[in-house]
Amino acid sequence: MKILEVKNLPIDGVKVIRFARFADSRGYFTETLKKTDIAENPDLAFLRAFNFVQTNESFSKKGVVKGLHFQWQPPLAKLLRTISGHMVDMILDIRKNSPTLGKIILYDLPADTAQEFNEWIWLPPGMAHGSFFLKDSINEYFFTANYHPEGEAGISPLAEDLDWSLADPALKNKFEKLKYQEILINGKDKNGFSFKEWQKDERSKSFHV
Repeated sequence: MKILEVKNLPIDGVKVIRFARFADSRGYFTETLKKTDIAENPDLAFLRAFNFVQTNESFSKKGVVKGLHFQWQPPLAKLLRTISGHMVDMILDIRKNSPTLGKIILYDLPADTAQEFNEWIWLPPGMAHGSFFLKDSINEYFFTANYHPEGEAGISPLAEDLDWSLADPALKNKFEKLKYQEILINGKDKNGFSFKEWQKDERSKSFHV
């Protein structure tokens, strides 16, 4: 796994791992994840405290909006990438005492086979995670805990009280345009908590800096 860059996003702990593809006239080859790199590369030291126990793949149609999901029991972190299509990731900080509590950021994760790299995005525990899709997309997720529906909940990505001040304006504009089209969102996500409602819930104390 040839690491090209590990960069921090505006919410502390959220990172992007850019890794190389080795291309020739036939196509390309890439190592997407390698345990020895996590153990030996100082730029990946933040992953050493975690063990990936579950791998998921999802297919989402163009216009789908998902999220914003989080799990407190057991705490769940995610490493994810786009295999094909175009996903925009949505990350909301719900950690008590965090300087970015209540702020949401967006990160563009298109899949382009002509690029000389691909990217993972890392979400530590305490992030509410969602996505919207500009193309039919296939995505891969590594979880650090088994999915536990009794220990998870969600904040609606359509909630009026989210703080978008750190979000990329161009990506935010794409989301706003999508909202006024016939978006594909399930009832559970659409009718999730508002941010303020979740903050009043006793379970919100599960997440802290």
